[in-house]
Amino acid sequence: MKGLFDTLINAFRLPELRKKIIYTLIIMGVYMVAGLVPVAGLDREIFSNLVDSWGQIGSMMDIISGGGLKNVTVVAMGITPYINASIIIQLLTVVIPALENLSKEGESGRKKMTRITRYTAIGLAFLQACLFCWSTRSALITTIPKPLAVALVISAFTAGTCFVVWLGERINEKGIGNGVSLLIFAGIVTRLPHYAANLYYATTDVAGKVQNSVGAFALGLLMFIAVALVGLGIIIFVVFVQNAERRIPVQYSKKTVGRKLYGGQSSYIPLKVNQSGVMPVIFSMSILSLPSMIVTMFFANSTHWLVNWFRDFTGGPFYYVSYFILIIAFTFFYSMIQFNPVEISNSIQKNGGFIPGIRPGKPTTEFIFKTANRLNWADGLFLTSVCIIPTLVGIATHLDNVWFAGTSVLILTGVANDLVVQIESQLVTRNYRGFLD
Repeated sequence: MKGLFDTLINAFRLPELRKKIIYTLIIMGVYMVAGLVPVAGLDREIFSNLVDSWGQIGSMMDIISGGGLKNVTVVAMGITPYINASIIIQLLTVVIPALENLSKEGESGRKKMTRITRYTAIGLAFLQACLFCWSTRSALITTIPKPLAVALVISAFTAGTCFVVWLGERINEKGIGNGVSLLIFAGIVTRLPHYAANLYYATTDVAGKVQNSVGAFALGLLMFIAVALVGLGIIIFVVFVQNAERRIPVQYSKKTVGRKLYGGQSSYIPLKVNQSGVMPVIFSMSILSLPSMIVTMFFANSTHWLVNWFRDFTGGPFYYVSYFILIIAFTFFYSMIQFNPVEISNSIQKNGGFIPGIRPGKPTTEFIFKTANRLNWADGLFLTSVCIIPTLVGIATHLDNVWFAGTSVLILTGVANDLVVQIESQLVTRNYRGFLD
């Protein structure tokens, strides 16, 4: 903790870095202000009740938007369409050679990929806005013509997402940190007091069912403290695992160039235990919540047995078993598209390096691949435990909406770690004193 405060103090001492931090804070403040602007054409209370009926996917979208979804603001959809667009483009890059070649063209290719992702996000935002308007059509106000209300809602939701994407890009260009992640971070942080208050009231209500008025207060307070301690333990565990890495040693051979001897030093390949971040959790939750969400949107009045099964699917034993399996599967899948052991092996060999005890070439590739796979198992089990433990705590204590704690902690700690790393790297590049001593 002391090192974190020292890093922030040193960052503010550098004028250029201080400007970036202040600019980032201003952009995040603008995002918070935008979250107070309501959408015209919708009844807030009816819309919020409909979002609650979507289950965990609605709650997840509300968390990512910083509460903008249930409050029916212009940033109600948040950055979700941009995240979905980024995932789609990443997946298409693996299967479409043109996109793969474009991603390898350096800075110009990166700008083109960013532009493609941006346009894809706008298209997805429009489609999602239309879906929102259709699924919540009962919340449209009747004081203006219905076509006008529909046009207002769709345009407001789409424009709000475009504005959020623009704010995120401004942080990437002139601020510090990942703009999209920081906006999600800001939305969750501002909602923490609200979640803490709801948790306290929920523990008091549960305790009141088993104790008298005096005992209910004491029991509710103890339950709140117990849940808070579990949350603190999860935060410490998550930070530890996210900072953990498996270091593969690499030895570089000596070579003579002219009269000088180069090489011979030792290095390592850092493989993070939590390579995939929170993405497998978001993928799994979205897939599992989609059937019940579709049923709620389009088959709310149906009594068919299959519709009833999907309606009761969320929260059942089969749901949690599927949740566990999907998180593990998506952890391996995300690592497969992000991590390439062949390129790492070739890079080591070209620079005259080798892993002690492992022959260069294919054996090195297989060794790195097997090591990464073992880490994927650890990563998958880590993500499932962080996401399922809060849910089990909620079931044991009869508290609702405790499940969000695991996902929120993963997002908050991941973004905070990434921001600190970027600030420290900026400090290293601007502090030459250590190299001159």
